[in-house]
Amino acid sequence: MDVKNYIYGRNAVSEVLNTNYRKVNKILISKNASNDVKINEIIQKAKSNGIVFQFVPKEKFRDFEGLAHQGVIAMVSPVEYLDFYEFLTKSSKTTFSKVVILDGIEDPHNLGAIIRTAACAGYNAIIIPSRRNAQVSATVEKTSAGAINHIPLIQVNSLSNAIDKLKDNNYWIIAADAHGKDNYYDINYTDMNFALIMGGEQTGVSKNNLKKSDFIVKIPMLRDFNSLNVSNAASVIIYESVRQMIQTKKHSV
Repeated sequence: MDVKNYIYGRNAVSEVLNTNYRKVNKILISKNASNDVKINEIIQKAKSNGIVFQFVPKEKFRDFEGLAHQGVIAMVSPVEYLDFYEFLTKSSKTTFSKVVILDGIEDPHNLGAIIRTAACAGYNAIIIPSRRNAQVSATVEKTSAGAINHIPLIQVNSLSNAIDKLKDNNYWIIAADAHGKDNYYDINYTDMNFALIMGGEQTGVSKNNLKKSDFIVKIPMLRDFNSLNVSNAASVIIYESVRQMIQTKKHSV
């Protein structure tokens, strides 16, 4: 079953109701889960927003076997992507902007996890290519725990062209690569607009995008082992930028 226009799981459904980021057409709730506290919160939010919800027998969820739906599924409108050029136009001129570019991420769980980290870290957008990359799906929504509703998503036909345009708009490009020249913590993330490129699980950042990068950073490995999972690596680098930002604010007070 194509579940791209469904959101499942209690946290993910609750978050989409909180943000109104996507239109919720109907919510299916398992009769077996009707006494759960989180489910009752979802019911109250649905009532407040005039959203139809229906208690259904567990047999109704057979089409969703294999998904951790936790007894609740929301039927939603397709995800709305922010236009790339609109993003550039609306970007703040008084504060630095930071975005994540995903170059060939295949696993929807990794995509969801990176979206969650970037949203929590206050990043301004996630940029993904329209091809050869995991796209937004119910699995991504569930893995992000609803964070997908808290950060703009931008879909582009050409990452290469998008990177060129970012550079034209005073963004520095930082690529993560196991063979990078600099350690990730040696970069000053606080005094520039920047885009962090995270590459695919098997292929890493493409050679063309590496060539376009102003910095290529690595996470040092203390054992003879390949590298971190891409979503773990993204979290490490993203939160180094957060650490530096907080440290800078402390010193400026």
